[in-house]
Amino acid sequence: MTIRVVVADDQELVRSGFVMILDAQPDMEVVAEAGDGAAAIEAVRRHSPDVALLDIRMPGTDGIEATGTICQETDCRVIMLTTFDSDEYVHDALHAGASGFLLKDVRRDDLVHAVRVVTAGDSLLAPSVARRLVADFVRRPRETAAPRSDRLAVLTARERETLQLLGRGLSNAEIAAELVVSEHTVKTHVSNVLTKLGLRDRIQAVICAYETGLVTVE
Repeated sequence: MTIRVVVADDQELVRSGFVMILDAQPDMEVVAEAGDGAAAIEAVRRHSPDVALLDIRMPGTDGIEATGTICQETDCRVIMLTTFDSDEYVHDALHAGASGFLLKDVRRDDLVHAVRVVTAGDSLLAPSVARRLVADFVRRPRETAAPRSDRLAVLTARERETLQLLGRGLSNAEIAAELVVSEHTVKTHVSNVLTKLGLRDRIQAVICAYETGLVTVE
């Protein structure tokens, strides 16, 4: 399967660099480039890519706003790119629906790996990073309503356990060891959790675990 990618960055040289790296991969194709968020949204609508790499700071419609529109309207997964290592941007990107977050000085191999990981339905944040950032995200006063644990009523007991372990940042292998089941079984449970709760990926599952009170901030 060829992974179709849209790359959006207002700096042409930076954008071209990412395009060259991704187009050089045998399983990837850059189907469109964009210089601002509005153009990125249009490119995603026109080409239906699997992944969009979006710079955060772009003229007009910025990357965060573009991410929100893309994630609401399409199944395209978004990786945010920025030169600024700021938690604020990470929080806003996750809230908008992004599946990952990278600095622009990311290594070539890590960029390629990130695109593949996100295409497969996973996030590209390491478990320890996910715990720290998502917990901090949930603490923010963006949502003031009480936790809605009733949202989890559609899950089986084992699926709730799986979501709780996801919320703690465990990998599939670690969840398998914790539940004493195979990784294949864990993948099935994770898939069921995402489908039943209408979540896009593991990052949203982690957020859900905190928002519903299944996992609490220590």
